[in-house]
Amino acid sequence: MSRPSRRVVLTGLAALALTATVTPAHAAAPASPAVTFTNPVAEQRADPHIFKHTDGYYYFTATVPAYDRIVLRRATTLQGLSTAAETTIWTKHSSGEMGAHIWAPEIHFIDGKWYVYFAAGATNDIWKIRPYVLESSSANPLTGTWTEKGRIALPLDTFSLDATTFVVNGTRYLSWAQNDPAVGDGTNLYLARMSNPWTISGSPALISRPTNAWETIGHTVNEGPSVIQRNGKVFMTFSASATDSNYCLGLLTASASADLMNAASWTKTPTPVFTSNAATGQYGPGHNTFTTSEDGKSDVLVYHDRNYKDITGDPLNDPNRRTRYQKLYWNADGTPNFGIPVADGLTPVRFSSYNYPGRFIRHWEFRARLEANVTNLADSQFRVVTGLAGSGTVSLESANFPGYYLRHKNYELWVEKNDGTATFLADASFQRRAGLADTTAGVSFESYNFPGRYVRHYANLIQLQPVSTALDRQDATFYAE
Repeated sequence: MSRPSRRVVLTGLAALALTATVTPAHAAAPASPAVTFTNPVAEQRADPHIFKHTDGYYYFTATVPAYDRIVLRRATTLQGLSTAAETTIWTKHSSGEMGAHIWAPEIHFIDGKWYVYFAAGATNDIWKIRPYVLESSSANPLTGTWTEKGRIALPLDTFSLDATTFVVNGTRYLSWAQNDPAVGDGTNLYLARMSNPWTISGSPALISRPTNAWETIGHTVNEGPSVIQRNGKVFMTFSASATDSNYCLGLLTASASADLMNAASWTKTPTPVFTSNAATGQYGPGHNTFTTSEDGKSDVLVYHDRNYKDITGDPLNDPNRRTRYQKLYWNADGTPNFGIPVADGLTPVRFSSYNYPGRFIRHWEFRARLEANVTNLADSQFRVVTGLAGSGTVSLESANFPGYYLRHKNYELWVEKNDGTATFLADASFQRRAGLADTTAGVSFESYNFPGRYVRHYANLIQLQPVSTALDRQDATFYAE
């Protein structure tokens, strides 16, 4: 039923004195409420990995620019990792294996012990990169003793790196990137079952090769696999192309009930799912991992990138890849939506309708609307910033058009560039109120320069209108997600 016809029906019911008993369906508070972070989280920390442990701590490790050691941090909050003390738990060997290019550590807790997976070269051949494992039985891995379990034995003794481990239906797997001269240049993704945390069993399966144009810019690369599971599916992200601004994330998908060792069980999304974005100033996003928010209700994408495009010399010698966070969203069809790498600073949120579950405020040709299935995620993301008019107000800045704000014009809401005029600053500022229809979890936005008028949806457009009825209050109530 369209919104105008719904109004006609409600008017008819009012004539019958029935409006008091008619209440539109409304959403419960969202299962995954908004989480926000301030980026970057860690300067000069590439290939980030975070493990959320049952002891209440997040454990963070990453590649350091010197490529000479493995570091750990821990904190009880994700943002807290940005200022947490960092401890070196292991240093490269002075000679032989594990003596160079200490790359991409990951920390996991398996069967009561801590394990760190990492790649390393040798002092006499720095490009003889192979995967290795450390083990610690200490409760606190930052202060415990680490034992070298040695190299992960792979059938091919070739360039191999970026090992990660995960469990599907009780079976533990190892996935990694490796070159096979018989296949061609570059690195492919492989998968194997594990008999223990440092040993694979059986023959590995090649599950992805870099064959698309976006996987072969600068170098022929599939690397950095990372897994998240949801809705009976196994989603494996990976990084592609050279580690400059062309670096990006691809996605493989398999059914959790399928034979994961069969390459045919995996489907590659034909286009990259996360790429550089000039508007937000983020370049080369990749080598990601996944974690969850403190309350466990939101999935969080963790990755590195740079805040500039052009690099002098080999990108591997540029130290300025930074660790960043942003919320991972899910489409109505159960697939992950990565959106765009958002601008530095506070991360944006989405606003869903109180009485139209699954519909979000979004801009379309700069007009603010209420729509469902917004797969162009950034159109429905806004950064809640200090109000342009001050006085305790807030403003809503577009995620994919930084410097553009939600403002009212002739009582319609548009996304427009801040022109600095007093009128714009006032039109783009709002008093953030408790939700008019849900004071506990909802939020409403009252106009700064037209008190009593609220941001609300009407006929699927976002308007600025006074509110008086219960339906008005519902239309003017949103949830931050």
